[in-house]
Amino acid sequence: MTTQTQAEGIEPRDPADSSSNGDGQLTYVQLVLCAVLIGIIGGLVATVYYFVLEGMMHGIWQTVPEFLEPYFPSWLPTNYVWIATTIGGFCVGLALYFMGLPGEMAQVVDRVHDPGKIDIRQTPAMVITSLIAISSGGSAGPEAPLVQVNGSFGSWLGDKLKLKNSSVRVLTFCGMSAALGAFFGAPIGAALFALEIPHRRSLEYYEAVAPAIISAILSFAVFRINTGITIGGFYHFEAVPDLLPMHLFEGLVLGFVGALVAVLFILLFRAIGQLLEPLKHQRILLATLGGLSIGLIAFTFPQTLFFSEAQIHTVIATGASLGAFALAMIAVAKMFAISFTLHSGFLGGFIFPLFFIGANIGLAISLVVPQIHPTVAMVCLMAAVNVAVTKTPVSTSIILSVLSGTAMLPVITIASFVSFIMTSQVSMIKTQRSRRLDEVADPPLPQEGLVKSFQQIASAPLNESLQLEP
Repeated sequence: MTTQTQAEGIEPRDPADSSSNGDGQLTYVQLVLCAVLIGIIGGLVATVYYFVLEGMMHGIWQTVPEFLEPYFPSWLPTNYVWIATTIGGFCVGLALYFMGLPGEMAQVVDRVHDPGKIDIRQTPAMVITSLIAISSGGSAGPEAPLVQVNGSFGSWLGDKLKLKNSSVRVLTFCGMSAALGAFFGAPIGAALFALEIPHRRSLEYYEAVAPAIISAILSFAVFRINTGITIGGFYHFEAVPDLLPMHLFEGLVLGFVGALVAVLFILLFRAIGQLLEPLKHQRILLATLGGLSIGLIAFTFPQTLFFSEAQIHTVIATGASLGAFALAMIAVAKMFAISFTLHSGFLGGFIFPLFFIGANIGLAISLVVPQIHPTVAMVCLMAAVNVAVTKTPVSTSIILSVLSGTAMLPVITIASFVSFIMTSQVSMIKTQRSRRLDEVADPPLPQEGLVKSFQQIASAPLNESLQLEP
């Protein structure tokens, strides 16, 4: 039956629709109107979240130190960072203990696939816990909380309209795209990122592309109007000369290097996760130790504090003065900071922290190999490292070309896809999978996959054709 259906070109029914209520669907005009509404609400939510987060960060890192300085001994300013992050970790643990664990990106991805929606009841816990975590200096950004909050609003709206699960999923994607559209400032790239991240190999929920972009555009406009943040290139890199064929080759090589850096990060991330596994049910203790670890890392490498959106500016402006070795050490320290942040219960996204790692390694490479332009090296490594972890080559290329304000899209795309292909068997978000195929199981590392393939070849009969696992 399945073979006949595929042969006739009829798309099999999405299993997620089995629990849908009636034939609830939207006309295209109604879908567009819902996308507009979700985009406007998403922009307003992102605006409120932005101002609250800015106020909390200003209070913790400027107002409180200035108030305490006259009353405490001289050692306090030097040690304030790790004290603040440890107290912040304790507060994160309390929030998780009393409000429950609202989930993280892997769970959002899983729910987008099945049942196609995000539970809005987790929104209060996500908002409160993520605000504490991000303002306390953790290496995780607001994109993941905003994705869950706005995505859950799209799901809630679909449920209220009594839509099929497949239609609810489209509205969920609209909410996710609205969150990223405000955060990245690149509406098309943001929408494609929301649609790419559920998968390991490609964008598959194609029916959500147009409404997701509409929501991202509206959210982007509302957020920028309310916050006054400028539109256009966010980072001011050194101008790149006209692109030459040599730059395309450099993009290929840098994509390969970025893939290796990302694999190192994923291995380190898994190792720290296993190290902290015995404490996963002791949320207050785990979060407190996580905050202490973040603070101690920042005590040695101050550049690793926070989610790195602003810190990348510093790398671009003054990073070359530190030298290649120091830049590489900062990148490694950031890997530890991200790992302790996410494994200890600090909620948030890791996109800009990954960009930060790539920027440091890229600048270090340009210092060691002066023939490579620093902007080319930095932007290509930022793309390659992020793509290897998130599996979003198309959207990452678009987003970085907008953020960098350069005409380097061809080179960025080459680096992104080289990294994407090189790390096809490595995944950090374990719930990424095909729309219909069961690919939840964590794939082997490339070396393990090659060994298994060779074992299959060695054990197969000579007269039998052997098909390797993808």
